[in-house]
Amino acid sequence: MLSLELATSLYKMSEEVLGYYQSIESFGLVDGPGVRSILFLQGCPFRCLYCHNPDTWQFNHSQPISPSEAFKKLVRFKTYWKEDGGITISGGEPLAQIDFLIELAKICKENNINVTIDTSGACFSLEEPFISKFNTLLKYIDLIMLDIKCIDEDIHKKITGHSNKNVIEMFEYLSKVNFPIWVRHVLVPNLTDNDELLIRTRDFLKKLNNIQRVEVLPYHTLGVYKYEKLNLPYKLKDVNPPSDERVDNANKILEVNNYQGYLKK
Repeated sequence: MLSLELATSLYKMSEEVLGYYQSIESFGLVDGPGVRSILFLQGCPFRCLYCHNPDTWQFNHSQPISPSEAFKKLVRFKTYWKEDGGITISGGEPLAQIDFLIELAKICKENNINVTIDTSGACFSLEEPFISKFNTLLKYIDLIMLDIKCIDEDIHKKITGHSNKNVIEMFEYLSKVNFPIWVRHVLVPNLTDNDELLIRTRDFLKKLNNIQRVEVLPYHTLGVYKYEKLNLPYKLKDVNPPSDERVDNANKILEVNNYQGYLKK
């Protein structure tokens, strides 16, 4: 028979929206402002050629968790955060589990904890019911880190398997409502390391009024071993990371120094 404590815990969990996660990282330094605890949710519709977390693509083999349980696991590391840190929810694609995000973000807001969402925009939609849920989510979070895989739709499809139309809509919508974002762009030789594409990206970003930081992320092969473990083909195995000169070139074209960084709300 179940103990009373366990039965009560399971009952409370059943009342909450469950999330499905892969792992929790206690000490992250590149996932938002300050030191962050990171919750990696499971599931993503994109299949990026250079994804370093292919183990988060599918929902199978993931672990269910309630918002309150997730909060308890994450808040244990609060002493690391200091003034500027907090919680980042990543993936996979966190917006694929927006109901869970809202409930977890509410708990964080009640406890005055800074929340960042790290997203590719893959699930964004201006249609209902998503957009109403998204607007609710914005009330409880502080920052969105949003990837721009490629400004060109055809190349975006080659990289992710999907159009970038809804991602562009997400950028424009967040600018319209003036919600703060950090923009991240992965520089991949023979794909996104192209001056014409970088100029188009720069010109698009200049139209937005809510960008606090732009980061160029050099392509790397640190996740290749996961493909081997999962028996998945890695299609960029012959692509080397970009040179320092090309990274500097991308930083200059995107004018990353013109963005002021994170301003705490």
